[in-house]
Amino acid sequence: MPREKPPEPLDFFIWTVEDVGLWLEEINLGSYSQIFEENAINGEYLEGLSMFTTEQILRFIRQCHMKWGDFITLCKELRRIKVACLRGEQEVRRPWWAPPCFAAVLVRAARRNRRSRVVSLKLEP
Repeated sequence: MPREKPPEPLDFFIWTVEDVGLWLEEINLGSYSQIFEENAINGEYLEGLSMFTTEQILRFIRQCHMKWGDFITLCKELRRIKVACLRGEQEVRRPWWAPPCFAAVLVRAARRNRRSRVVSLKLEP
């Protein structure tokens, strides 16, 4: 069942393969949606991309038939999401399934979790 709206950017580490495809469309890399789907590239995979070795990056680029410039665009957009997460630029919302009485606890936990997932990212002043 296709989604109507794009995935939440700060939840990129739990994106499904379909969410990644929608995001690729948003950043003008939609031509790679099918190959990403064929290779089962989801948000968890994208999160680990920043820790890839040079050999793993080159294998990823070959596997997805990406142009080098498109790979750079992909990395820049991932970095933009991570920076927004660290700076708290995007609102953390209560999950749709959570009762209102748990909202404050869940939002606090989500903020803490999101910050901890991007600690390896170096921010520039």
